[in-house]
Amino acid sequence: QVQLVESGGGLVQPGGSLRLSCAASGGGFNVYDWAWFRQAPGKRRDLVASISSGGSTKYADSVKGRFTTSRDNAKNTVTLQMNSLKSEDTAVYYCNSPSARHSWGQGTQVTVSS
Repeated sequence: QVQLVESGGGLVQPGGSLRLSCAASGGGFNVYDWAWFRQAPGKRRDLVASISSGGSTKYADSVKGRFTTSRDNAKNTVTLQMNSLKSEDTAVYYCNSPSARHSWGQGTQVTVSS
Protein backbone atom coordinates (compact mmCIF):
# COMPACT_ATOMS: atom_id res chain seq x y z
CA GLN A 1 0.00 0.00 0.00
CA VAL A 2 1.36 3.39 -0.98
CA GLN A 3 1.86 5.92 1.79
CA LEU A 4 2.16 9.63 1.08
CA VAL A 5 3.93 12.25 3.17
CA GLU A 6 3.77 15.91 2.17
CA SER A 7 6.12 18.55 3.54
CA GLY A 8 7.44 22.04 2.91
CA GLY A 9 4.44 24.19 3.77
CA GLY A 10 4.53 27.27 5.93
CA LEU A 11 3.67 30.93 6.26
CA VAL A 12 4.84 33.18 3.45
CA GLN A 13 4.12 36.74 2.41
CA PRO A 14 2.31 37.51 -0.84
CA GLY A 15 4.74 37.31 -3.72
CA GLY A 16 6.90 34.79 -1.93
CA SER A 17 7.82 31.22 -2.81
CA LEU A 18 7.58 27.77 -1.28
CA ARG A 19 8.68 24.34 -2.43
CA LEU A 20 6.52 21.39 -1.43
CA SER A 21 7.65 17.79 -1.48
CA CYS A 22 5.74 14.54 -1.48
CA ALA A 23 7.43 11.29 -0.56
CA ALA A 24 5.70 8.10 -1.69
CA SER A 25 6.54 4.72 -0.22
CA GLY A 26 5.11 1.33 -0.95
CA GLY A 27 6.23 0.66 -4.50
CA GLY A 28 5.10 1.40 -8.03
CA PHE A 29 5.98 5.10 -7.97
CA ASN A 30 7.29 5.19 -11.52
CA VAL A 31 4.13 3.88 -13.17
CA TYR A 32 1.78 6.39 -11.63
CA ASP A 33 0.72 9.80 -12.73
CA TRP A 34 0.94 12.20 -9.79
CA ALA A 35 -0.87 15.37 -8.90
CA TRP A 36 -1.06 18.10 -6.33
CA PHE A 37 -4.41 19.01 -4.84
CA ARG A 38 -5.37 21.75 -2.44
CA GLN A 39 -8.26 22.34 -0.11
CA ALA A 40 -9.10 25.68 1.45
CA PRO A 41 -11.40 25.88 4.48
CA GLY A 42 -14.98 25.21 3.50
CA LYS A 43 -14.10 24.38 -0.08
CA ARG A 44 -13.66 21.20 -2.08
CA ARG A 45 -10.31 19.62 -2.80
CA ASP A 46 -9.15 20.75 -6.24
CA LEU A 47 -6.39 19.54 -8.51
CA VAL A 48 -3.81 22.25 -9.20
CA ALA A 49 -0.99 20.45 -11.00
CA SER A 50 -0.28 17.02 -12.43
CA ILE A 51 2.61 15.14 -13.95
CA SER A 52 2.29 12.00 -16.00
CA SER A 53 4.48 8.93 -15.77
CA GLY A 54 6.25 10.28 -18.84
CA GLY A 55 6.82 13.71 -17.32
CA SER A 56 4.12 15.73 -19.06
CA THR A 57 2.64 18.43 -16.84
CA LYS A 58 -0.68 20.21 -16.62
CA TYR A 59 -1.80 23.09 -14.44
CA ALA A 60 -5.01 24.69 -13.30
CA ASP A 61 -5.51 28.10 -14.83
CA SER A 62 -5.27 29.70 -11.40
CA VAL A 63 -1.66 28.59 -10.94
CA LYS A 64 -0.38 28.43 -14.51
CA GLY A 65 2.88 30.31 -14.90
CA ARG A 66 3.46 30.41 -11.13
CA PHE A 67 3.62 26.75 -10.06
CA THR A 68 5.87 24.02 -11.43
CA THR A 69 5.65 20.35 -10.60
CA SER A 70 8.36 17.75 -11.12
CA ARG A 71 9.11 14.19 -10.16
CA ASP A 72 12.19 12.23 -9.19
CA ASN A 73 11.63 8.57 -9.92
CA ALA A 74 14.89 7.58 -8.24
CA LYS A 75 13.81 9.18 -4.97
CA ASN A 76 10.07 8.45 -5.24
CA THR A 77 9.27 12.12 -4.74
CA VAL A 78 7.10 14.74 -6.36
CA THR A 79 7.71 18.43 -5.86
CA LEU A 80 5.68 21.57 -6.34
CA GLN A 81 7.57 24.83 -6.73
CA MET A 82 5.22 27.70 -5.97
CA ASN A 83 6.23 31.24 -6.90
CA SER A 84 4.43 34.59 -6.80
CA LEU A 85 2.13 33.26 -4.12
CA LYS A 86 -1.21 34.94 -3.52
CA SER A 87 -3.54 34.93 -0.54
CA GLU A 88 -5.93 32.75 -2.50
CA ASP A 89 -3.28 30.03 -2.62
CA THR A 90 -3.79 29.49 1.10
CA ALA A 91 -4.87 25.89 1.61
CA VAL A 92 -3.77 22.46 2.72
CA TYR A 93 -1.84 20.84 -0.11
CA TYR A 94 -1.92 17.12 -0.83
CA CYS A 95 -0.36 14.83 -3.39
CA ASN A 96 -1.90 11.70 -4.85
CA SER A 97 -2.22 9.74 -8.03
CA PRO A 98 -5.35 10.84 -9.93
CA SER A 99 -5.84 7.35 -11.31
CA ALA A 100 -4.81 5.18 -8.37
CA ARG A 101 -6.31 7.39 -5.65
CA HIS A 102 -4.16 6.12 -2.81
CA SER A 103 -5.04 6.90 0.79
CA TRP A 104 -4.51 10.58 1.42
CA GLY A 105 -1.58 11.84 3.44
CA GLN A 106 -1.86 14.46 6.13
CA GLY A 107 -1.17 17.30 3.72
CA THR A 108 0.93 20.38 4.33
CA GLN A 109 -0.49 23.78 5.24
CA VAL A 110 0.37 26.75 3.06
CA THR A 111 -0.61 30.16 4.38
CA VAL A 112 -0.03 33.27 2.30
CA SER A 113 -0.48 36.37 4.39
CA SER A 114 1.20 39.64 5.20
